[in-house]
Amino acid sequence: MNGKIEFHTNVQKALIEKKAVVALESTVISHGLPYPENVETALNMEKAVRYGGAIPATIAILRGRIHVGLTPDQLEYLATRPMAQVRKCSRRDLPLALARQEDGATTVAGTMIVAHLAGIEIFATGGIGGVHRGHPFDVSADLAELGRTPVTVVSSGAKSILDLASTREVLETNGVPVIGYGTDEMPAFYSRSSGLSVDVRVDSAEEVATIIIARQSLDLQVGLLVTVPVPKADEFDPAEAEEAITQATQEADEAAIHGPASTPWLLRRVSELTDGRSLKANLALLRNNGRVAGKIAAALANA
Repeated sequence: MNGKIEFHTNVQKALIEKKAVVALESTVISHGLPYPENVETALNMEKAVRYGGAIPATIAILRGRIHVGLTPDQLEYLATRPMAQVRKCSRRDLPLALARQEDGATTVAGTMIVAHLAGIEIFATGGIGGVHRGHPFDVSADLAELGRTPVTVVSSGAKSILDLASTREVLETNGVPVIGYGTDEMPAFYSRSSGLSVDVRVDSAEEVATIIIARQSLDLQVGLLVTVPVPKADEFDPAEAEEAITQATQEADEAAIHGPASTPWLLRRVSELTDGRSLKANLALLRNNGRVAGKIAAALANA
């Protein structure tokens, strides 16, 4: 990487000693929440990973350098930068941010790429991108990345602002195993079920580790999607969520908000329409996914 990648000391030490590490994305910091809630959320996610038994490695690009693991000062810097001055980095954007020495926040796809380069197998996030409602050709690069980058992504399914059925079909087309962690259905982000099946159910971190090891033994260049339901106490009412999502989607279409800008706009609008109840579920599932990912990383390190 010609000096373009820098490791936090704790992350580098853990990787050298083959200890458990979990990658975390940074778009939630720059594009997902306002300050200071974005910093609090990032720190809580890191805390959850540690609680699960692993070292957190939040990934971002700062002034054209990839950072794997951020210091508190770096988190604060990213969190307080104007959103327009931080590039949202998927696969296509990474070389642009590096070449132009920009600040960049990694999406699911971007984080998967850097995690793989860094030798990190497990990555925790809230929800992956997918096929946008009413726009079948507006498909997140996350789905293609899952089909070609061997990283295990722990999430609560795809964001429910999306077309979940079509997203599930594209995952199948790309050969991505969808694993239900304590569930027989793919979660629907804010809600615990979607009516969409998973490929296999597991009930422990150790079971996930055995699947990862099997994939590694075959040298398959494909990710694994481990779907974890939002904790029952924090689940958001599916009917109310759907009503808000329908309204927000219609408003986005009327305002011609599409592409990379649509997801953060829709999530914010749904939060507004639900008086913050959807955001509460979102924050709860982020913490829970971080904890589960930490447990999976620890089980894999001990396997």
